[in-house]
Amino acid sequence: MSLSAVRNWVFDMDGTLTVAVHDFAAIRVALGIPPEDDILTHLAALPAAEAEAKHAWLLEHERDLAVASTAATGAVELVRELAGRGCQLAILTRNARELAHVTLEAIGLADCFDKELVLGRDEAAPKPSPDGLLKIAQAWDVDPSELVMVGDYRIDLECGRTAGARTVLVNLPDNPWPELTDWHAADCHQLQAMLG
Repeated sequence: MSLSAVRNWVFDMDGTLTVAVHDFAAIRVALGIPPEDDILTHLAALPAAEAEAKHAWLLEHERDLAVASTAATGAVELVRELAGRGCQLAILTRNARELAHVTLEAIGLADCFDKELVLGRDEAAPKPSPDGLLKIAQAWDVDPSELVMVGDYRIDLECGRTAGARTVLVNLPDNPWPELTDWHAADCHQLQAMLG
């Protein structure tokens, strides 16, 4: 399948459609999470009251970042072109859904995505789990092989591979994960050019 033939696009958000601003090391320090631990996995294993308090802190921290979001190079043009071509578009993020909507508003793309197809960490098991992609494929009534997962990090690619979708790595000059990547673009502007 050529990239120009793809009709079903799923995007990671932070670092993919936006300029990456999360300082995950600082978040781990603030929440008392060991440096090697995944933040969401660690929080999920905590006693309920402690997990709730730390999730609340994380949500407020991420809300500040969401309001100040800026679009990644070429992201707005890419998404607008895909929308103009009649492609189906969705978001799969490890962020919270409500903050994904805030971010999409901030970068001027909220009108391109159906609110129900913006899946966050509470609507699906967090990536690299394929859960969210499989839910999106089901909502669109397509086989996962007809989806493309676009992201800026290994877990986005692993999520796509595990679901049986194609994968696109963006916003990295080099591709450190060629075994997980079907297409690689230095940024969304280059990805748009690859559509032909």
